[in-house]
Amino acid sequence: MATASVSWIGALIGLLLAIVLILRKLNPVYSLLLGAVVGALLGGGGISGTVDIVVAGTQSVMGTVVRVLAAGVLAGVMMESGAAETIAKAIVSHLGERLAILSLALATMVITAVGVFIPVAVLIVAPIALDVGKRLGISKLALLVALSGGGKAGNVISPNPNTIAAAKGFGTDLSHVMLAGTVPALFGLATAVLLASMLRTRGDAVTDADLEDSVGPQRDLPSLGRAVITPLLAVVLLLLNPVSQLLHIPVLDKISLDSMYVLPLAALIGMVAMGHSRQVLSYTSAGIARMTDTVLILIGAGAIGGLISASDLSVRIVDIVKASGISGTFLAPLAGVLMAAAAASTSTGVILATGSFSKAILGFGVSPLGAAVMVNTGATVIDHLPHGNYFHVTGNAIKLDMKHRFAAVPWESVVGLVMTVVATAVYGFMF
Repeated sequence: MATASVSWIGALIGLLLAIVLILRKLNPVYSLLLGAVVGALLGGGGISGTVDIVVAGTQSVMGTVVRVLAAGVLAGVMMESGAAETIAKAIVSHLGERLAILSLALATMVITAVGVFIPVAVLIVAPIALDVGKRLGISKLALLVALSGGGKAGNVISPNPNTIAAAKGFGTDLSHVMLAGTVPALFGLATAVLLASMLRTRGDAVTDADLEDSVGPQRDLPSLGRAVITPLLAVVLLLLNPVSQLLHIPVLDKISLDSMYVLPLAALIGMVAMGHSRQVLSYTSAGIARMTDTVLILIGAGAIGGLISASDLSVRIVDIVKASGISGTFLAPLAGVLMAAAAASTSTGVILATGSFSKAILGFGVSPLGAAVMVNTGATVIDHLPHGNYFHVTGNAIKLDMKHRFAAVPWESVVGLVMTVVATAVYGFMF
């Protein structure tokens, strides 16, 4: 279906309007849709043309929507079965008190990396962190930096909506983006551990009241061996394609494994292995519920993407960057940083950045894989601002008031910034 063409000014106004409305607390989905409609009308798309632009844009993200919904099955099984909690406790207990901060950051990283949303991962590890912090005298500020930093590191190598959107937005495989994010993620983990260690005695100490408030209902957890089946199987299946390409194995090359069926399949097999096959309805319902907001935002972002695609805004951006003399490579991480800051959400930031700037970024000769990794890491720099839910959920999990929660923001940003710098250096200039 051919769509109307709009001016770059109208597209820019629509994008800025959507961002302003999100900052003003209007529902992000309506903000994005309204921005797309207003931008198309002001850009000269006409009434019927505006409808075509919005419809074409939303249709373009349906592949990502399907994969995000598929990831919901994995997330639901990992959270509802207690598998994620089992893995977190095992990491902390095996590394011991001497490496307490590393164990907490690593636990959150792993839980996020296996497909659990980062705020949920922090919620899972937080009670363990508070208990460790009380016994070892680690401040709540240091605990939050360790957990949040570890979660950010895990988020750039996970089959979560942000990584799926980055991969599909630039036309590359999810497994390749996850693998390519490993080096930045390890730097992020190391940075989180270093900063948390420096902050070990700064801020409020954990009190007995904090421990009492953090105790949740007890439940039977699966053994570690059964808990790791789902994430291990998912990782192995997702890595078959890149490994076959690396080793030139023709048989595996012919097997095209997509996250659309790899993630649900791994989740269902793991659920059976844990003896929870009767909970398939409740686990999948919980997973879908977790993904609903992201799917709706994807549709809204698709509308904005359709508006940008129908204009020459990407060409104008390329011209401005070239005239400034700055390397166009920096547009990828910068788009991730700015869009995630506007939405206070990693996934929404990546969705907006890919929908609005993918053509401009690729226009500078940046590889699709490099662009995906740089946008994905850039979205972790300031995605934890107060107009998003992550700021409040994580602060409440570690029992921090608003003032002390703000104190953690700069340190969390350092973790994301280090990952972004590493990703840009490696995939923007070395490869």
